[in-house]
Amino acid sequence: MIRSLRTSLIASLALLAGTVAAWAHPHVWVTVKCEIVWAPDGRIAAVKHHWTFDEGYTSYAIQGLDTNRDGIYSRDELAELAKVNTESLAETGFFTVVKADGKKQEFGAPADYWLEHEKGQLTLNFTLPLKEPATARRTLILDVYDPTFFVDFSYADGDDAVKLTGSPQNCAVQLSRPKKPDAKQVLTEDYFANANMGFQFASKVIVACP
Repeated sequence: MIRSLRTSLIASLALLAGTVAAWAHPHVWVTVKCEIVWAPDGRIAAVKHHWTFDEGYTSYAIQGLDTNRDGIYSRDELAELAKVNTESLAETGFFTVVKADGKKQEFGAPADYWLEHEKGQLTLNFTLPLKEPATARRTLILDVYDPTFFVDFSYADGDDAVKLTGSPQNCAVQLSRPKKPDAKQVLTEDYFANANMGFQFASKVIVACP
């Protein structure tokens, strides 16, 4: 997805470069909701993602996709964009890191993906299965972030930002939200020189089950 995002935005960013001092990062803002899914045998099986893109990226991405010109962007009209974006996520590890008892997990091919357009924003929905279901006897950690901070991932407000499905009883979820840079602060390329800048601003989900 990051290649697709950069390609689609490069023209507009080039225009902004000469007039906006802090144009470097981030360029796209994503509001995240996710669902962690357990298999019937008690192992962690998948993460279901729901990513809502900012209105700026949305308006750019949907250009020309209302093929019947009815003012509505249907799931069918958005199907090809959903396919390209979801499949290209593999290049970036799906911007997702799952660790079960400290061991990083690998992912299988994404499934059940689609885009929906509502209130001027696109939401990408997809299921990300673990390559092999995992057991977390102590803790499960989920990070969703872009190391380059080109894309700013932030969890939605409210208690439904992270859901557990099929989990053992009495599992506890902790969602930590880091402080983001001050919007009024002028940021230069040097500020973002750290190749893992995005991790500093990544929210972290920790699940502990007794």
